[in-house]
Amino acid sequence: MEWQQLLGFSQVAKLGSFTQAAAATFRTQPALTQQVKALEEEWGLTLLERLGKRRLRLTPAGERVLAFATAVLRDYAVLQEDLAALKGEHVGRLRLAAPFTTLYHLLPGPLTRYREQFPGVELTILDRSQAEVLALVKNGDVDLGLALASLIPADFETIPWQEVHTVLLAPRDHPLAGRRRLSLKDIAAYPLILPPAGPSSSGRARLEELFTRAGLACQVVMESSNVELSAAYVERGLGLSFATVVRSLQALEGRNLALLPLDRFFKPGHLCLVRRRNKALPAYQRAFVEMLLERQQEE
Repeated sequence: MEWQQLLGFSQVAKLGSFTQAAAATFRTQPALTQQVKALEEEWGLTLLERLGKRRLRLTPAGERVLAFATAVLRDYAVLQEDLAALKGEHVGRLRLAAPFTTLYHLLPGPLTRYREQFPGVELTILDRSQAEVLALVKNGDVDLGLALASLIPADFETIPWQEVHTVLLAPRDHPLAGRRRLSLKDIAAYPLILPPAGPSSSGRARLEELFTRAGLACQVVMESSNVELSAAYVERGLGLSFATVVRSLQALEGRNLALLPLDRFFKPGHLCLVRRRNKALPAYQRAFVEMLLERQQEE
């Protein structure tokens, strides 16, 4: 068994394709096929089954070899990082996933400063929905994620970062913009822009629950999962929308938007950093967390 054989096999298993794995490892497909074949001959077991021309499936033996290869490759990466730290260097990877609005409004500054301070760290930033963020963290595909505390399962480790509040978005000249206290009846009287219905949208489910409990029907004029998109249409008078925002957010200032508090219907929450429980972070990843928390205190 050789190192490159394990690397090649793990890529084939994860990508489900010799062609994609060859591109990912900068090898030819025949060379990769020969590496996997060599492992199978060494152990006398089939590791991959071909299902048709383009599909591959791991055998029970293949699943065990993949688990072993994944652990070895992970430990090797940690060893590289530890040895670099002993030399006073910071090399490695920081993989981060967060929803678009968080990446767009809250992270450009911190990520820019982090790159300047840790130029040897390879950054991977993924724009994903909160449900996808949590799935990536759970599977170990990213090191850190950002999601609302109310959506994070108990088996994750969370670090509260920013307090968030649910608000109603309306044009500044809207009749509701001057109200100090809004009722559900006030809101239901106007067309609404809501998140798409479905199991992944807890906000939509909560809103529908509130309206149903109050015996109110509402007109959904548009469905949007992106706060920026919703805000753009609110500014143009299409309807009212909802958003979860942090206190320090200044990006919406100066726009034709009034942010009307809805704390009487939605309890304040937190936007949290999330990671796998019992997963130790190397020093350069901890530095990113500390940078975010310090920045929050300054604000």
